[in-house]
Amino acid sequence: MKKLAFTLMTVTGLLFVSCDSDDDNDTPDETAIENPAIYAFTRNNENTVNFSGQTTRIRMGEELISKLKDETSSEAAIDAMFAHVEGANDFSEAELNASDKSIKSKTAASNDFFFANTADQALIQADFEAWIAAQVDEVFPNWNTAAAAGSPGQIADGSSTRYISAKGLEYNQLVNKGLIGALMVDQALNNYLGTGVLDAGSNITDNDAGTVAEGKTYTTMEHKWDEAYGYVYGLNADVANPNDDLGADSFLNKYVGRVEGDADFAGIADDIFQAFKLGRAAIVAGDYDVRDEQAQIIRELISEVIGIRAVYYLQQGKQALDQPSPEFGTAFHDFSEGYGFIYSLQFTRKPGTNEPYFTKAEVDAFLSDLMDDGPNGLWDVEFSTLDSLSEAIAERFDFTVAQAGS
Repeated sequence: MKKLAFTLMTVTGLLFVSCDSDDDNDTPDETAIENPAIYAFTRNNENTVNFSGQTTRIRMGEELISKLKDETSSEAAIDAMFAHVEGANDFSEAELNASDKSIKSKTAASNDFFFANTADQALIQADFEAWIAAQVDEVFPNWNTAAAAGSPGQIADGSSTRYISAKGLEYNQLVNKGLIGALMVDQALNNYLGTGVLDAGSNITDNDAGTVAEGKTYTTMEHKWDEAYGYVYGLNADVANPNDDLGADSFLNKYVGRVEGDADFAGIADDIFQAFKLGRAAIVAGDYDVRDEQAQIIRELISEVIGIRAVYYLQQGKQALDQPSPEFGTAFHDFSEGYGFIYSLQFTRKPGTNEPYFTKAEVDAFLSDLMDDGPNGLWDVEFSTLDSLSEAIAERFDFTVAQAGS
């Protein structure tokens, strides 16, 4: 296959892609990509962007993590929210109850990482169910008891109250941050942006011909790309211009905003959005090379968000402990968020590969290291452990511990 060099020129919203062959006798092809200013695409004056399923699952996730902070909740009720069955009254919204979607069915369920890896999928789904069970069995019964090393209960974090396990973990934070990786990141980066999904069946032929899915306004390929977009922007007030209200959910959208708010990483939110937009425009134009280039950019940047926040929370927790009077509640909250982001590293994606930045085995080892400095877990964690974990994560990415940790 001949290597192609791409020259991109943007003129009044049109992106011209020149494909120059190594053979001087070949005539260059030029494709015009109409790259809009916002994520808005139409066909015959009808909207073609739809990711309602992603919005539904994010809303389900919001109710689930809220339920984990209600000490009157039963394990069965929370499990039912995780593995919702169509028509069951698991949520406060009738629309969610009527849905045939569930969180569990898309947890560690990407085509690229888990289609042929059902063993790890089962282990990962079981982790979430175990955290739910532990919250109900260990933390809820001690909701009004003061926590101590080796004893679950409540602990002050400034003006807030945290509810922790005997080893200092907030299980609700493990579920919340773990779903960022196992659901949002895995589905976006390793499922819907993958060629195995985008180009499945007759998708290329249909997209080239403008043949829409039955009863829909969009081609299947357009829809798959939009579904990836939905896991990042599904709850934004203006989904066509979502960076105006980053933090619209408690999952990936929130932490793209948090990383954007760090001066060391300013601009990352727009870079992610622009790649999503240009990739979608390339699909409309039938330029699959540009589409795939944008997918690689999205994979790199969203993976970086996960890595940055993992290091951030380890270092913030360390700072909370490194005080004349250690702030244990603040530290344990930070470490629990960090635990969830470390867990999510196994769902990241190195551009140009079919591999995460960190394997499941590496992630499991990191989490063991975090918890095994003493019999009481986070109560015993050593600064050297926090620093070594931070360095190990940062060195795989293009940032330093100092940049991410501040």
